[in-house]
Amino acid sequence: MKVQTAFRLEKKLIEELKNEAKRHKRSLNNYVELVLSKVVENKPNDETIQAIEDAMENRKVERIENVDDFLNSI
Repeated sequence: MKVQTAFRLEKKLIEELKNEAKRHKRSLNNYVELVLSKVVENKPNDETIQAIEDAMENRKVERIENVDDFLNSI
């Protein structure tokens, strides 16, 4: 079910979105919906967030010496 809504956006941003929509052969509405959907759908889960935080803090990080061995282990 689609719901009509309104946003106030900078004129320059609207023009850039229109150009991108045209380049992708989509309507402005469809393009904006696609972009927003990608943002919402690509949220990492809690386990992934924790792994990212651990890696950034150098905690619980195992060094992978051989990619083939690693891939075979998972």
